[in-house]
Amino acid sequence: MKKTIRFLWIIMGSLAISLVMTLMSARADDIKSYTQPFQNNTTTLSGKSVTANMYFTKIDYWDLKTATLNLNYKVSQLAANQSSDITISINGVKFYSFRPAIKSGMQTKQIKIPVRLINGSDNLKIYGQIINQTKDNTALAQTPANWLTLYKGSNVNFQYNLKQPDFKINSFYNHFSGADTISWGQSVIAIPKNASNGELTAATYALAGQTRTLNTDTDQLPLTSFGNAKAKNANYKIIVALYKNLPKKYQSQIKVDDVRNNGFLKLIYNNDKHILIVTSQKLKLLQKAAKFVANSELMEETQSSTEKISDGTQTYSSTLNYNGSASLTSKGQKVTGAGHQEAEFFISLPSSRTNSAGSKIRLHLRYAKNLNFKNSLATVYINKKIVGSHRLSLSKADNDTFTLTLPANLKLGNSLVVRVALDLAPRSTANTDNADTPWAYIESDSKAYIKSQDKNDLLFSNYPSLFIRNRTYNQIAVVRPKKLSNYDLQTITNIFNLIGVYAESNTGSIKFYTKKPSTKVLQNKNLIVFGTPKSNSFIKELNHSLYFKFSKSFKGFVSNEKLSIEKKYGENIGTDQLLRSPYNKNLGLLVVTAAHSQDVYMATTQINFQKNIVQHSGDAIIVDQNNNLYNYRFKKNAVLNKKIAIKQNIQTNGKLYIYILMALFIAIILGVTIILLLLKNKKSSGKVRQKYEE
Repeated sequence: MKKTIRFLWIIMGSLAISLVMTLMSARADDIKSYTQPFQNNTTTLSGKSVTANMYFTKIDYWDLKTATLNLNYKVSQLAANQSSDITISINGVKFYSFRPAIKSGMQTKQIKIPVRLINGSDNLKIYGQIINQTKDNTALAQTPANWLTLYKGSNVNFQYNLKQPDFKINSFYNHFSGADTISWGQSVIAIPKNASNGELTAATYALAGQTRTLNTDTDQLPLTSFGNAKAKNANYKIIVALYKNLPKKYQSQIKVDDVRNNGFLKLIYNNDKHILIVTSQKLKLLQKAAKFVANSELMEETQSSTEKISDGTQTYSSTLNYNGSASLTSKGQKVTGAGHQEAEFFISLPSSRTNSAGSKIRLHLRYAKNLNFKNSLATVYINKKIVGSHRLSLSKADNDTFTLTLPANLKLGNSLVVRVALDLAPRSTANTDNADTPWAYIESDSKAYIKSQDKNDLLFSNYPSLFIRNRTYNQIAVVRPKKLSNYDLQTITNIFNLIGVYAESNTGSIKFYTKKPSTKVLQNKNLIVFGTPKSNSFIKELNHSLYFKFSKSFKGFVSNEKLSIEKKYGENIGTDQLLRSPYNKNLGLLVVTAAHSQDVYMATTQINFQKNIVQHSGDAIIVDQNNNLYNYRFKKNAVLNKKIAIKQNIQTNGKLYIYILMALFIAIILGVTIILLLLKNKKSSGKVRQKYEE
């Protein structure tokens, strides 16, 4: 009996332990992990005292447990390990300091960030004092050998539990568009397998509207069909379809009256999946409902589980919050210490911006009055290129403002690093690092003013500006295969991922076609044509205009003056070709094609993210199945619209033209004056001669 009781206790104990372990395992499985990289490029800061800013965001539906900074850096091999140090602060609060190991090669430091100090948007600041070794422990004058390099790839890793969304459209949208949700492949936009052009247009509006709000150059929101594995596995889905094409299980949950004369949004929770249905009986209203979904402000404001969109509903989105200026620092920044000090600021700009003549950096400084002003200077760098310098002065120490104009040919991209180097020469010869040493303060109203202009060169270095005008879609006509494969949907995803980033508004026009559009469309639209010659017959008609042409059998590409192409190789490469439209010389044509749809998709992997397109400066790209990339330029004159080019030339060289006009005006005045003087002298000579003859 005792043995039986003991055996039962053992079994019960084992079951209890197993249950506890299962619960602990389940609880551990609830912990999510997401790594958010900093957008900063690799930069080197010089001087004894250096500062750099980095930014990251905590998503509001996280129940944050831990946050870890992974800092990749390198310090001068000459640095003194007992004097050099690095300090980390978050949102102005310092929380960690360490002495870097003095050794060659990149180092990585993992640092726990106090969760209580983390807000939604966060500023991480790196302070460094890099002092070189000396034999007699005396302070060493600053040289270029005092440096700290911060490498791209530094990041913050978050460990957290997910807060489940409320049964409201705004809560669903918050999770659906979350960087972690998209990174895990848990967000999709789904359409019917044989979607009509109107349904595809609506889905593309929703897709492009989402991509403009994403802060990543590695993950994207996929467009797929209902039955695809991605759609089945995703926890957050937006389904775009006419009411008659909805799956029966969703159609049965929507009343016909709700979709008869309205676009309709309905949130559904089914088998742990969160689904937003976007539907209508009319294509026009379906597309309007999709534009509602593309408007992040409207989606974030909708606190119900359904929404009706009528003809009168205003769905156009405001442009992103950017008025041509960007602050360097939100709270100001102080630097201290004698000699060369540096502060670095990272600025993210809308991707559609391009530097034009007149872009400026305005700095507002305060600094100590105990400087040797003959040797004290402020120098500004943009992306490692010097922009200009300004001498500090005693009379302006309490309020010194100066503006530097950026070179018109300085390319900025969608981000820039502004580095302010301050040479704070003390009056005395002593070099000490205490509270009385020289200091400078960069005020919070210091800004970068970036002027923009329409990009007018038909090259991939300016892509996709051809398809963007006035910050929205520029009359885009897309000719696609009649039947869409999974590769074709991935191709659409890639093409509109980058176009969507550049579109700040959803008011422009995108329209899909399954065959050659009408002459009116061809003459008035910028064209995107993708697919194989077999799946899209319009490509056969365009073949004579292509830089890389298909063979007569259309089974592969043939050689041209830029590249010799072996027959089998030509059957397994994809191309992106940016052409002048054969139907209107002032419009453009993008052709993405190959002999196989997989290679068409591979070609679009070079035009899907900004980090990929910047590698290409020509008008034709080749991608093979080994991911080898080739870039070619065929056009000698890449200017698309000559009228715009003339206007931009006048804007860029405005001052030069003013000086030329002034010179011409002065020359004309001098010429007229000389002629009048000559005439006067001639008249006077005639009178004298007449008087003499008398």
